[in-house]
Amino acid sequence: MLFGHKIKDIKNNLLVCAILAFAAGCSNDESKTYRSFDSPMIGQNVSAGNEFEIKVLFGKEKKVDSVVYLIDTTTVAAKADTAAVKIKTDGLKLGNHLLTARIYGEGEPEELTSNINILAAQPPVEYGYKVVKTLPHDTSSYVEGLEYHDGFFYESAGDYGNSSLRKVDPSSGKVLQKADLDKQYFGEGMTVIGDKIIQLTYREKVGFVYDKATFKKLSQFSYNEGTQEGWGLNFDGQKILKTDGSNTIFFLDKDSYKKTGSIDVFDNKGSIQQLNELEYIDGKIYANVYTTNNILIINPATGAVEGKIDLSGLLPEGYFKTEDAVNNNVLNGIAYDKATKRLFVTGKKWPHIFEVKIFKK
Repeated sequence: MLFGHKIKDIKNNLLVCAILAFAAGCSNDESKTYRSFDSPMIGQNVSAGNEFEIKVLFGKEKKVDSVVYLIDTTTVAAKADTAAVKIKTDGLKLGNHLLTARIYGEGEPEELTSNINILAAQPPVEYGYKVVKTLPHDTSSYVEGLEYHDGFFYESAGDYGNSSLRKVDPSSGKVLQKADLDKQYFGEGMTVIGDKIIQLTYREKVGFVYDKATFKKLSQFSYNEGTQEGWGLNFDGQKILKTDGSNTIFFLDKDSYKKTGSIDVFDNKGSIQQLNELEYIDGKIYANVYTTNNILIINPATGAVEGKIDLSGLLPEGYFKTEDAVNNNVLNGIAYDKATKRLFVTGKKWPHIFEVKIFKK
């Protein structure tokens, strides 16, 4: 992809807080009749597994008989007084959660709302790399998807007017089979499922299904369920993994290509946007972060970033000469040979595919 990133993030917005504070008086004066959350702050970050405190300013002019506290739609505490409560985060998925205080007393129940973000409990493990082998790669390919199967690379090349699906000989870099996309389509992520190849398009909201052996297009499908763009694609053996440039990894049914679920990806500091090309390796999701030299290792059950591979320096400094080339021809492409446990990486219009071995720093 070249532009138009979807950003989905809950932020600590000081301006919003200031406006709310002004409107409500934002004071600890319990003599006021207004009611508001004193803690947590709107959008407060909480590490997974940690407790956080809910404290509400109730005011004194309205009687309070009891308070029920909810996270999203689940009741997590009930009190017959107005004291602060401690809430555990065990079992909560990473990301944004709505907090509700339902106050019973005079008249109809009153509800107050706030929200928190649950972050990964630990910082990601840092990894470096060693180049094991350097393989040739066609520099005309604006790589959007890369996989290794049965001794060959399968590759999706992007860019309007130049998009294609390719089967490539690893040792020579020669393109053995190729299916060109119509110029109206920008090819994106691809994955092999049995005797079929699935390929996304960028903004056209369609995906294509090919026969793996012949590259004949068999069918197409639409994707518009909770996502506006197609970026990365991979198959974990049971379901399809898909990215759209946000911090969400979507799960798709392997036969209908319909959305069945998702995870939001967070490290210990916040959400990770611009998730791109994907590979499923030994029970973990590996994901390029677009425009960076990083590949993240993600827990597929929780979305927590458990590792970060820094692949800076694969290409010699100054290889790309223009600012446009430097900004666009970035790291993107992860392939894994399950039989020999070899990891391959490349980038858009890179001259090489690199076999690398990673290690903890």
